Amino acid sequence: MTTDHKSIVQRALTELIETGSVEVLKPLLSKDFIHHRPDSTSSTKTEWLDAVQAALIPLADMQVEVRHLLADGDHVVLHSRRRLPDGPEIAVVDIWRVEDGLIAECWETIEPVARAAANLAWWEPAGH
Repeated sequence: MTTDHKSIVQRALTELIETGSVEVLKPLLSKDFIHHRPDSTSSTKTEWLDAVQAALIPLADMQVEVRHLLADGDHVVLHSRRRLPDGPEIAVVDIWRVEDGLIAECWETIEPVARAAANLAWWEPAGH
């Protein structure tokens, strides 16, 4: 089952990048799909698809390098590096939950690679 879940997530990302259209995602997402961001905001399937479609114009030339694609039970973790032709490189971690063969939920964290060092020091005592 884990391999099937990885295949579903990989297919969704590949087809989105190849076609540049969220139409390929619609049949892969459950009707109750929910997308979570680190700031505790969430969006519905329709809201998320609208946001992704709006972002696809500049994303058409985005380079995506999948670093890790891991699965455990009904969860799939995708770690990737992404770069726009004239934009910053970003590291992205998506955690997908698959239910009944459809993507039911996603948690996403995005970090500009250039800011990674500053973000690694949050736990250090002040003045070090």
